[in-house]
Amino acid sequence: MTSASAENNALGPQALSRLVVVIATDRDRQAFTWLYRHYAPRLKSYFLRSGMAGNVAEELAQETMLQVWRKAALFDPAKAGAGTWIFTIARNLRVDYLRHDRIRPSGDGEMPEDEADDAPNGEALLITSEREERLRTALQTLSSEQEAIVRLSFFGDKPHMQIAQELGIPLGTVKSRVRLALAKLRAALDGDK
Repeated sequence: MTSASAENNALGPQALSRLVVVIATDRDRQAFTWLYRHYAPRLKSYFLRSGMAGNVAEELAQETMLQVWRKAALFDPAKAGAGTWIFTIARNLRVDYLRHDRIRPSGDGEMPEDEADDAPNGEALLITSEREERLRTALQTLSSEQEAIVRLSFFGDKPHMQIAQELGIPLGTVKSRVRLALAKLRAALDGDK
């Protein structure tokens, strides 16, 4: 083991945090070299374990350390240790890389053939319109209390507890009204077929 690598392994969390502070205040290249020697191999291992190819892992490790150099002034040792801060940068770069890789265009600007056009066609719009009309008609078969609860629960996306509080009724009443309303709606919609 060389003396430089033995020195790197001896660096504790406080010493590593001090190195980042020195980089931020003095732009000290020697401090950055020590930090790089300590974290670059660990970062590369992190990226490799997360499924990145070797060349990508190396590139992201270098990019992380470049961000450390650029953003050292943002480091606050009172909030986190150097390792936590550096690996947060690494994680964010990994997420950005994966996001960019996933949405990269195919090159010719056209939609790939295996991706279907999600825009609804005329037939789908007609079917949806008919279903909505059947549902509106079925909602009219409910009592006003049941209709109010169904609208709050399914269209307002409110939990039963919140509905009970808003309407000033017990939670059990809300649940039973929802259950009865759904049974009526199901019967009305099944009868239309």
